[in-house]
This record gives sequence, C-alpha cells and structure tokens, in this order.
Amino acid sequence: MTTQTTPGPAIGLRKVEERAPRIVSLYKSAGVSLRKHGMDGQRAAVYLVVDYSGSMKDYYRDGSVQALADRVLGLSAHLDDDGVVPVVFFSTDVDAVTDIALDDHHGRIDRIVAGLGHMGRTSYHLAMDAVIDHYLDSGSTAPALVVFQTDGGPISKHAAERYLCKAARLPLFWQFVGFGDKRSSQFDFLRRLDDLAVPARRPVDNAGFFHAGEDPRRVPDDELYDRLVAEFPRWLAAARAQGIVS
Repeated sequence: MTTQTTPGPAIGLRKVEERAPRIVSLYKSAGVSLRKHGMDGQRAAVYLVVDYSGSMKDYYRDGSVQALADRVLGLSAHLDDDGVVPVVFFSTDVDAVTDIALDDHHGRIDRIVAGLGHMGRTSYHLAMDAVIDHYLDSGSTAPALVVFQTDGGPISKHAAERYLCKAARLPLFWQFVGFGDKRSSQFDFLRRLDDLAVPARRPVDNAGFFHAGEDPRRVPDDELYDRLVAEFPRWLAAARAQGIVS
C-alpha cells in the first residue's frame, strides 16, 4: 500500500455491489464525506477497536456494534483495497484480534462475540498496544485511521495517555467514538486526550473524539462519516510535516 492520493476509491462501487450489497448506501455516504474533506483518492489502513466491557451488553444486543462495524467497512472500502478491517475487542484485557470483511460482514460481530468469554472492565492501553503491534507487524508505512469505540473511561487513565503519546510518532490517527449518555463524566478523559498539548506531550495531535449518544444507530450516516474523517486530513498534513508519514 502507498500513501499517495490517487483518483477514485480503493474498491469500486461495482465490486462493493457484488461483495457486500447491504453496505452500498454506506459506501456511497462515506464517499461523499471523503470528498467533502478533501480525501477523495486518499489511501489509508483502517482499524476498528470495540469495547467489550460489561456495560456494553445492550449495544451488542441491539445491533449498535454491528452497525458501527458495517459503517467502518463502508469507509474502509474507499481507503484500503483489501476489503478487510482488522478488529480488536477489548475489556480488562484484549479479548480478540480478528477482522470483518466485505465478503462476510453480515452478522459477523455476533459470530465473533459468541466465541468470547466474560465481559470485563475497560482498559484502553492494551487495545492500543494490540493495534500498534498489528500495524508494525503488517510492515505498512501507509497512514492508518483507528476508529476506537467505547462507552466509558479507562481503568488506567495514565496508561492510556502514555500509549497515545507513544503512538504519536507512528502513522496512526485515533478517532474515539463514545456510546452512551452525553452528560456522563465518563467521557471527560477522552475530551482531555483530544486536547493533550502539542508539542509538549506529543509531536502532533493524533486523536479526535465525538459522542454518538445513547442510540448510536440513530446518528445519520452522513453525520457519522463527517465526524469520523473530519480531523484526519489535519493530522495527515501535520504528520507529513513532521516526517511521521512519508
């Protein structure tokens, strides 16, 4: 994979229609947002990290996690030509490192979760470490967009902050997505992460945060995609200026 911008999406509409007809509308909405933010033709790896802590049970049951996975897959088809999104499930530890693909996305989250154990607590840094390892092991030098979903703050704020700062020298941008009550203080930490000082704490601003509310499925596709990609171009420009992205 290269970091250059080339005309058009990584995977064309016809292939998406053949391989994943259920996400064609998502794919089209993602394309509109990417063009709006000057990212038409941009190539990037896309990761999904999902919270598997006990408080997430209802979001798995009502399909919110699957809906997010489908939306991220629709976005990834524009940015990455392999049709696969690596997915990390985390709670107290890393529960699974697997993937979701265009050819097998429908009901994929339920199938993965059926093989997982107890839903634990919330430990961001271990999931972040799993993404970093996966990215480094892949040998890629392309920029990566990591969609990191959670419904609350981590059990170790210090460790999460340290890992975010550590990762700032890698071509990884972390877009945090909150599920739950917007008034909850659980998300104060993520807002603080979003505002960590540059360059005192990290060479570039490598994270964003937005809140999807108590029913994330109700966030319109165009709004969700706008929020997922809005900060990525600014990070990309800063990361290139610092030599983090070639």
